[in-house]
Amino acid sequence: MIGADTSVLVRYLVGTPPAQARRAAALLDGDVDVGISPVALAECAHVLRTQYDVAQSDILDSLIGLVQRENVRVLGMRTDVLIGVLVRARQLPGRPIADALIVAASLAADALPLATFDRDQRRYGVPNVEP
Repeated sequence: MIGADTSVLVRYLVGTPPAQARRAAALLDGDVDVGISPVALAECAHVLRTQYDVAQSDILDSLIGLVQRENVRVLGMRTDVLIGVLVRARQLPGRPIADALIVAASLAADALPLATFDRDQRRYGVPNVEP
């Protein structure tokens, strides 16, 4: 397995600059397993939103498509759980990607209930507790 950081993910998803986008595609479309940090996914979403003005729903669709790839592993997370939470985020106002990743990580680690002061975390249907 080889790791990929945010810059590779962004180049792959936006297709620019062309030479780097082709190299990113060769990696992510290839046969080698690619490990991606949840932090890289969050940072990728932030870059797509702030630097490329991509709509949140399109960002979520792109991330879902990326993590569904046969050779992509999101480190420390179960793919089915992550996809489920990202799909749920797509249905929520504001489509909070970082919150979705926090919930997915807690679910993957069986770290529930989730301690939070953020009442919006309840939207994901996981047990919450206010400390």
